[in-house]
Parts: sequence; structure tokens; C-alpha cells
Amino acid sequence: VRFMQLDLASLRSVRAFASAFLRQEPHLHLLINNAGVSAGGTTEDGFSLSFQVNHLGHFLLTQLLLERLQSCAPSRVVIVASRAHCAGRLRPDTLGRPPPGPLSTFQDYCDSKLANVLHARELATRLEGTQVTCYAVHPGFVNTELFRHAPLWLKPLFLPLVWLFFRDAAEGAQTSLHCATREGLERFSGRYFADCRLQEPWPPARDDRLARMLWEASERLVGLGGSGGSPSP
Repeated sequence: VRFMQLDLASLRSVRAFASAFLRQEPHLHLLINNAGVSAGGTTEDGFSLSFQVNHLGHFLLTQLLLERLQSCAPSRVVIVASRAHCAGRLRPDTLGRPPPGPLSTFQDYCDSKLANVLHARELATRLEGTQVTCYAVHPGFVNTELFRHAPLWLKPLFLPLVWLFFRDAAEGAQTSLHCATREGLERFSGRYFADCRLQEPWPPARDDRLARMLWEASERLVGLGGSGGSPSP
């Protein structure tokens, strides 16, 4: 196990990590984009915190490592999404900005999870024939530190439900591990899994035009060129 620092709330940190990783590691067969946060605020890059950590940071990381994944094919990308994608709304003119309204933090999280599912869908389309496959997964509702930023008044109401009904982290990892290691999943590249089974996501998450729009907007927001994984000058 090698520990390397990576802060997804900083695109500068993502680039530094990718550069260091590519120098040190000649092989990459599996990338699991697992990090997630549900919190308000903005990043040093000017994007809403949840949307950058959950989607934009992972999008940039994946693109910067994509050539190495292709050279080591067969390889896989697993993107941890959520059933919360069903409440997501993505608009190209407001992408990356905190949503308005009293439920801004929750909406931002849902938007980022819809982006995760669409990212896997479009990535699969662009990688067809390369032996690099990708999958979006819903891990279930898992008792991790995801909700550590919840308002203080909400925690006494919410935390008992978490302890009673949510999965522990080991149980929550099962679908990600299934998509990372199960043989014969290649024909399902770009699809959505929950409880270690193929499932259909919410209709907006199956919208190829929306997936393409998100991809192009994400490239622009993180400073990538029109194709490939190299940052624009």
C-alpha cells in the first residue's frame, strides 16, 4: 500500500497527484473514484464543494490517468454514485455553482451524483473498443463520515436512523468490489449497479445528450482540451 496525498477540492492538487503517480507507477489496472462529501461552501477553484469533490475532481483525475489505464488494458474505472442521482438537475449554464434555495447543499450532492452516473455512461461511449470499461455504482446507504457536515440541529434526528438502518463501510464496498473484480462485466460498460446487480438509473441518467453536454462542460471547467487528458495551456 502506498499513501499519496490528493485533495479533490483542489484541481492543482489533482494535477500534482496525477503527475507524481505517473512518474512512480508504471501500471494502473483499476481506478475507483470513491471519495464523496455533502457540504456547503466553495473550493479554491470557485466551484461548489460537493460538485467539485464528487464529480469535477474525479473527472480530471480520470482523464489525466486515462492513457495509463489504456496502456495497461484490460482495465476498469468504477465511479461511486448514489441513488440520490434521481433528484439531480444539471444545467450547462450553472454547472459547478451552488444551487439556490434552502436545500442547496442537498441539491448540490444530488446533482453531483447524477453527474457521476452520466460520467460513466459517456466515458464508456468514448472508450468503446479500448478494453477500458467503466461502471457507476450505488453503494447503498452507508454509515461513513459523509454526513459529518450535517447541521447540528439535524444530527440528533438523523444519526439514530444511520446507526439502525445504514450499512457499515465493509457492506457498502461490496458493489464497488463487484464491479472492480467480477469477470464478464465488460459488456455492461457504462451501466449502473446496485446491490451487486445491474439496475436501470433514473431517466435523466440515461440521457446521452445530457451526458455529452456534461462531459464537454466538465472539460471546460477543469481546463482540459477538447480531447485526450492533457490540460489546456
